[in-house]
Amino acid sequence: MAQDHDSDVRLDALEADNARLRHLLDAGGMPDGLRHSLRDTMAMLRAVLRLSADTAESVESYATHLEGRLDAITRARISLDMFGEINLHSLLSDELMVHLIREGDQAELAGPTIRLRPKAGQVLALAVHELCSNAVEHGAFGSSEGRLEVAWSIDECGAGKPSDLCLIWKETGGSDVGQPERHGFGTQVLNDMLRYELNARVDLAFEPDGLRCTVRLPFVQRIGRTIDEVGSEEFGEAN
Repeated sequence: MAQDHDSDVRLDALEADNARLRHLLDAGGMPDGLRHSLRDTMAMLRAVLRLSADTAESVESYATHLEGRLDAITRARISLDMFGEINLHSLLSDELMVHLIREGDQAELAGPTIRLRPKAGQVLALAVHELCSNAVEHGAFGSSEGRLEVAWSIDECGAGKPSDLCLIWKETGGSDVGQPERHGFGTQVLNDMLRYELNARVDLAFEPDGLRCTVRLPFVQRIGRTIDEVGSEEFGEAN
């Protein structure tokens, strides 16, 4: 019960921050596209700065982890500024390469071609960064025998309901992974930010052979679109 209350308090704080930022940007008379893009990015940066400070164990830890988080958001923002969206496969492979993990070596990625909208791209980029960092510091990538499989799909949810984008992050070959004793930044991103920003459901399973993280979110237009093998597009369903 206490954890649920703490989560609700954090979500309320995020919502209040975003509301204040929306008010400031709306009053500035910016074009809609630029205003929305800046609002989303600034809201995320504010949340990252605050949550990083709240969860850091030391000043050194704060500085080290904050730099990596801001870099992850910047990489996503560069792609979004160039193309207006970001490829999910590229988002994953680029983040892995930052940690010197090559696809086809210690990591396997599989799923349809999905282009993510700006907000979804930035939030998922941060979540993937936290999963990668955790795998390096505590999970599969701490061992040469460790492996990662990431698979994603678009799953039908029945009549009248939007399809789900389901992403499964599965580590194997690492040392025993136990549930963390403290509610750190990465856990807050996965449990709180994904839920608040993208209406996602997240399941973290600390299995004997490694962490399994399953993320499900409604695949609506504001999240992204798929592109099939012949290049035709299919947009997420309307909200």
